[in-house]
Amino acid sequence: MAYDERQAAREIARLLDEVRRLQAENERLQTENRQLREQLDRLQKQVAELERTSARQAAPFRREEQKKIPAGEKKRPGRKPGHRGFCRALPEHIDREVEVPLDCCPRCQGAVSDRVPLVQWIEELPPLRPVVTRLTTWEATCSRCGAVRSTHPLQTSTAGGAAGVQLGPRALAVAALLNKELGVTMRKTCRVLAKLLGIRLTPGGLSQALDRVADKTATGYDGLWKTIRASDAVYADETSWWVGGPGWWLWTFTMPTATLYRVEDSRGSHVAQETLGEDFAGMLVSDCLNVYDSLACRKHKCIAHHQRAIAQARDRPDTPERSYLQQWKWLFKTVTALWKARPKMAETAFALERARIEAWCQRLLDEPVTQPGDAAVQNRLLKQWPHLLGCLYEPAAEPTNNRAERSLRPAVIARKLSCGNRTVRGKRTWEILASLAATCRQNADDFVDWLAPQLSLAPIAG
Repeated sequence: MAYDERQAAREIARLLDEVRRLQAENERLQTENRQLREQLDRLQKQVAELERTSARQAAPFRREEQKKIPAGEKKRPGRKPGHRGFCRALPEHIDREVEVPLDCCPRCQGAVSDRVPLVQWIEELPPLRPVVTRLTTWEATCSRCGAVRSTHPLQTSTAGGAAGVQLGPRALAVAALLNKELGVTMRKTCRVLAKLLGIRLTPGGLSQALDRVADKTATGYDGLWKTIRASDAVYADETSWWVGGPGWWLWTFTMPTATLYRVEDSRGSHVAQETLGEDFAGMLVSDCLNVYDSLACRKHKCIAHHQRAIAQARDRPDTPERSYLQQWKWLFKTVTALWKARPKMAETAFALERARIEAWCQRLLDEPVTQPGDAAVQNRLLKQWPHLLGCLYEPAAEPTNNRAERSLRPAVIARKLSCGNRTVRGKRTWEILASLAATCRQNADDFVDWLAPQLSLAPIAG
């Protein structure tokens, strides 16, 4: 009987152990099941979003549901309270004055009293037509110089015969403005010129004319290379492009006063190296694309890209504890705040704060992590550790690469309309004129006023 009791006690203990094991297994399976359901819900939402995106062409421009601002938090339209009102300024010149008398009632023709003037300034476009000049120049032979000819500032070339009907410098500059700066397609540029200015030409003729414009302004484009290479900080980015087919890339290298576009059939580091030069002494601000890693210059990696990577890691279902990622988020916010405060700080105080951020950054990089999201962010930042705080060492370097991304935006919009360029010759024209137009805009210069004199044949002094 005693033997049976001991055997029963052992069996009971075994069964209790089995129950505890099964309970633990059940809890583990329930947790795993909950995580899988959450992942399934997330994937189903992504699939639904992709289906909506593919069903409507405009869908990529819609804001994702989770990024929409709640209705109660949206700001009111217009400027913030306290801003000064805005109205159109009075014109700087008056071409004519018109007075409309009111001697009697316009309805019953009776007498009127208490007349008060109402003054308005009305800006209107007159009917536009091109000014056509029948220009005669002369060719002759000089006994000392040989063949000579007279020229006029309206001339952009000395071609005659079938090519004798030409556009003047300002008309060409307006066409370049429409097509290369404002992103109007070739055919629509021709329509605008015809409808508004009375200038008629074909898309092919316009394309060839702009090619010649680019040839005449190539020295200005070459000057942008020197400007970029001499800059204290250059912002670089790239996007896909089309030159008669896929496989091309549009590069931008920009700074506050100049922008250089390059269209190349490579996304390799040699493009950036060739643009900046071997002895570039400034700081390169870019995203974390590895093609920039091999460059020997000083570098700073865009903080906004790091913050997006941190936000993506926070949303991972396998990273429920977010304290480590939150520390990185606040560190980069502190970097941005310190960079903005630098002009008002003493250099010693700034250096002290920078050293504190570096120590904080090093502690986070050395901290052991186990969650996959934490590990992904840490590995990313360890790879870029020498370039995380570059903006705190070079005053001209901004914390983010937003300047380069904004310089690409007009080109990306134009790409949606024209799909890039058809020929290598066309891409060369685009990169020259688009670069010069962007640089004029950055310096508040009128592109037409700058370009027109570049196209004119200067008269030869008699």
